[in-house]
Amino acid sequence: MMARTNKNRIKYFQEKLLFWFKENGRAFPWRDKKLTTYQKVVSEVFLQRTKAETVAKFYPKFIKNYPSWKSLVNAKQKDIEKYLKPLGLYKQRSHRLLELAKEMAKRNGRFPKDRQKLESIPFVGQYIANAILLLIHNEPQPLLDVNMARVLERFFEPRKLVDIRDDPFLQELSRKIVNHRESKLINWAIIDFATLICKKNPLCDKCVLRSKCNYFKETFAKDG
Repeated sequence: MMARTNKNRIKYFQEKLLFWFKENGRAFPWRDKKLTTYQKVVSEVFLQRTKAETVAKFYPKFIKNYPSWKSLVNAKQKDIEKYLKPLGLYKQRSHRLLELAKEMAKRNGRFPKDRQKLESIPFVGQYIANAILLLIHNEPQPLLDVNMARVLERFFEPRKLVDIRDDPFLQELSRKIVNHRESKLINWAIIDFATLICKKNPLCDKCVLRSKCNYFKETFAKDG
């Protein structure tokens, strides 16, 4: 296992994807450097288990109508639900968002830097905590979801546990991958690569990683 995740292999993965991202990366409003903490965190809440293109359709208008945590606190849940219908589970999501808004209004919009304190905030789990540490506090953290997991597992090794949040190998590997001066870009590169190239049915012929990708080698060997 260690042979497939050595420093040179990780460096190769990072460099190839950063180069690919510069040429092929997608542009979304929540990737703007000028965004407020509120705008960044709300976007990540929306992006959980939801396609970026779906979020992009309503995100700008949502932010315009609800520009801060305090404006959300004063909103009616039914009004929030109208925006979140395309996401699915919109009643649950709107409730969680409003509860988070109430908590953040009390905190004057400030998120702690300590992970335990972050995860003690209502509805801030591992993924959102990572997003806050990465996007707000500039700490290298992986935006690890099923899509990032798919890319990492194909190139390196499969995880051992079903839940990616509990798998020690995948957790450690993802942290090593984003431990880079361009941590945000690497996260976005993997996310976009998972969507455009390394899909459930991957476009291996267009993959910049295929010469060293375990999945490609094993699949090619089977086909051969």
